[in-house]
Amino acid sequence: MKSFAGPHRKMEGTAKEASGEQPRKKTRVWIDMCADVFHFGHANALRQAKEMADELVVGIHPDTEVIANKGPPVMNEQERLAVVAACKWVDEATLDAPYTTCLETLNKFNIDFAVHGEDISTNADGTDSFEEVKQAGKFKLIKRTGGVSTTDLVGRMLLMTKNHFNPSLDAAVADMQSPTSSPVPLRCSSTAISSHTFYQFVAGTRQSTESDKIVYIDGAFDLFHAGHVNALRQAKELGDFVLVGVHSDQDLNALRGTNFPIMNLHERALAVLSCKYVDEVLVGAPIELTDSFLDAKRISLVVHGDERDELHPAEDPSLDPYRFAKARGIYHEVKSTPGLSGAAIIERIIQNRVKFSRRNADRMRKDALIAEQQARKQQQQQEQQQ
Repeated sequence: MKSFAGPHRKMEGTAKEASGEQPRKKTRVWIDMCADVFHFGHANALRQAKEMADELVVGIHPDTEVIANKGPPVMNEQERLAVVAACKWVDEATLDAPYTTCLETLNKFNIDFAVHGEDISTNADGTDSFEEVKQAGKFKLIKRTGGVSTTDLVGRMLLMTKNHFNPSLDAAVADMQSPTSSPVPLRCSSTAISSHTFYQFVAGTRQSTESDKIVYIDGAFDLFHAGHVNALRQAKELGDFVLVGVHSDQDLNALRGTNFPIMNLHERALAVLSCKYVDEVLVGAPIELTDSFLDAKRISLVVHGDERDELHPAEDPSLDPYRFAKARGIYHEVKSTPGLSGAAIIERIIQNRVKFSRRNADRMRKDALIAEQQARKQQQQQEQQQ
């Protein structure tokens, strides 16, 4: 679809120039965010924003702005920027994004209008951070994605809960088998993801062809971060089509224990699907890559990071899940990103437990207020219709 649209626009512009007409100006939309501990809610906001314009510019609030207005971020500004810049709906990403969205910023980036979800952000003094652009008529609302938030994810890490897990792999996969015009909640006790959401994320992706060199990379992809993006980028450079295997909640919990994974299978799959280096996601992928699996998926190359973990044991080759790929000579290691792993991110939370607990409490109070305001607004609308 993208390869067709580009030449078409170019031909249209050339024809208009030949006739003396000016080519249509591309519409540019701005959305800014912290994007801390990136999740499918962030990705869905970016998807909605991109649907409203030709080009999407994303402002990532720098660390100093986040600390002053929300408290300490889990991920630093460069880590947050890297994940957002790799999202398939993003055209530009910048750290030049003050917490208060102002006309000066929109003009600097040649923006037509700004968007944000219904959970409008407020400055440290409680004022609306979008007030100026609203007054100028350059603001539009997008729908907030329920069921997940950075606050929720941090809470899972602090409280070591497991109620975010999918009930079983069979149930998780069955929920995604067919699209539906009316969204159906996927079966998970603490999150409500629509099967329709998966098809929105998959839209525009292509199928592999016989001539494609298919690169396979698998893992947990928990707390989707810049290290994952770096690995996926390297995988993309090695072939034509990147197939990503995302392991089930049950397999990962059996390997890692406690309340891992922090994100459930649906949440992790959606985060991976939002990445521009990914062509297809295999939900509930097997831990062991057998010869029959490699043949069925027509895999040319199997990629893994060069770190050692419970999915890649250093000893006992008979237990190595990649032994069949290694025997074929199609196993390749890419450079891992030091200091970025699910365990390392959780360690950041634990080391700053008091700060993050306080931040979470403040956010939960704000979310409760927003929910109350939205309920009141909905009730007023219903009363007006009667």
